[in-house]
Amino acid sequence: MEARTRPADSATAVMRLAKESDMAMIAAIERASFSDPWSVESFRSLLGVSTVHFAVASAGDVVVGYVVMWIAADEAEIANLAVAGEGRRRGTGTLLLTHAIRAAGAAHASVIFLEVRESNAAARALYAAHDFSTVGRRKRYYRRPEEDALVLRLDVGRSHS
Repeated sequence: MEARTRPADSATAVMRLAKESDMAMIAAIERASFSDPWSVESFRSLLGVSTVHFAVASAGDVVVGYVVMWIAADEAEIANLAVAGEGRRRGTGTLLLTHAIRAAGAAHASVIFLEVRESNAAARALYAAHDFSTVGRRKRYYRRPEEDALVLRLDVGRSHS
């Protein structure tokens, strides 16, 4: 199945939990966004897992972005967040991140962590705009190309989102 994407903004995209029929579109966004992409099977294995929050931003029947977040005890970790290329710079990343922050709070997480490529200026700006701060570095965390990851943290109760 060929994944379909089209431009969307946060005014037209809606958030909902991911479902099986979204997998091809999610995988297409993943392949276009990351040099070391997760497999369809990896995404599929997350459906229905109680410690995973897996949601999509959709415009009609088209997935324009997704977020995967693990939640354990009072901590959450955003494992993956991506927006379809045509939907970037239209508020979809903010919609996804705000949704994840709210979901973490609803699950009683007090802190959210994530890793981001040091060179990913757009993602770093998005996270900074939501009050994430750099708390560490993971040397050579990413492959293809090899690069350090910055570890970011957000105290959920102090979030302005």
